[in-house]
Amino acid sequence: MHSIDLNADLGEGFGRWRLTDDEQLLSVVTSANVACGFHAGDAVTMRRVCELAAARGVRIGAQVSYRDLAGFGRRAMDVPPDELAAEVAYQIGALEVFARAAGARVSYVKPHGALYNRVVRDEEQAGAVVEGVLLADAALPVLGLPGSRLLELAGKAGLPTVTEAFADRAYTGEATLVPRGLAGAVITDPAAVLERSVRLARSGTVLSHGGEVIGVRARSLCLHGDTPGAVELARRVRARLAAAGVRVEAFA
Repeated sequence: MHSIDLNADLGEGFGRWRLTDDEQLLSVVTSANVACGFHAGDAVTMRRVCELAAARGVRIGAQVSYRDLAGFGRRAMDVPPDELAAEVAYQIGALEVFARAAGARVSYVKPHGALYNRVVRDEEQAGAVVEGVLLADAALPVLGLPGSRLLELAGKAGLPTVTEAFADRAYTGEATLVPRGLAGAVITDPAAVLERSVRLARSGTVLSHGGEVIGVRARSLCLHGDTPGAVELARRVRARLAAAGVRVEAFA
């Protein structure tokens, strides 16, 4: 039987402002990528999401980012490797406090936004993220794009690696994500997202932006929580996967 993990970016608010419907999404996903305060999130939000996730048996992941609250972590930045490594470890450590207080642990690490895209090809920045994870916990799995420099270096360093796919993001012919600034980068048609979810889970393939069939073997499927109708779409994705004979379960 095919199986896949469902992850979503959660805790992406700040102070009184909230972006994601954390409580409802936590009733659907099996892994929660929790913002650690650098692109979104704050101490109160991190604590609340960890408590909700632990109560539902959802795995808690540290979503680490460049220090970019104003740009939601989506602006390109050049951060010295030693500084980036320390900041990655800092974010993981901050979330671990709240995860442990809730009776759980940080189960994995996933970069966010510009950092996620940068470490697909940038060996120096990817190496800094790996160093940061090792500083925090040398047994933490790293979640990322198949074929990325991040997963390659993490594997060489002895960290478990987990591949990820996106049903609502367009892919290039090289199996990388189409930049958000380009037309068609985000898939907004629910029917297309549902079809792509099942195809990714069952066959490990997806149609690229140019219409080519490309391989994207993934253990986890990301559902974005910051788009309109995200909760209902997430529920429909999980139901469609079940109907297609795909078991939904956490990888960690």
